Amino acid sequence: MIIRSLANTAGFKAGDSSFLQELLRPSEETPAIRYSLARAEVGPGQSTLPHRLKTAEVYYVLEGRGLMHVGEETAEVAAGQAVYIPPGAVQFIENRAANRLAFLCLVDPAWTPADEEVL
Repeated sequence: MIIRSLANTAGFKAGDSSFLQELLRPSEETPAIRYSLARAEVGPGQSTLPHRLKTAEVYYVLEGRGLMHVGEETAEVAAGQAVYIPPGAVQFIENRAANRLAFLCLVDPAWTPADEEVL
């Protein structure tokens, strides 16, 4: 059994400008998984940079609300909602609220820098 905690996971500023903490990805410890799982945060009044992945991605909103852009579509999202982002779709999320926006990012197959293009 492998257990990861956000409290013990270092974070970093991702290429899309979100604050990211990667919890799981394929490794020697977890060779059977194909995906990566991370927690992302976007501060009040901030947004991620438009970007696209070669792989599929799902956002699951943990707290806050925002405006999600995927391709030509835009929709409000809030805690408890999931968003599917198909491979190659230009995407970004805006936090228009006064509180932080936090969400899980599930990327399958696992995220790699070569699979992401920041526009």
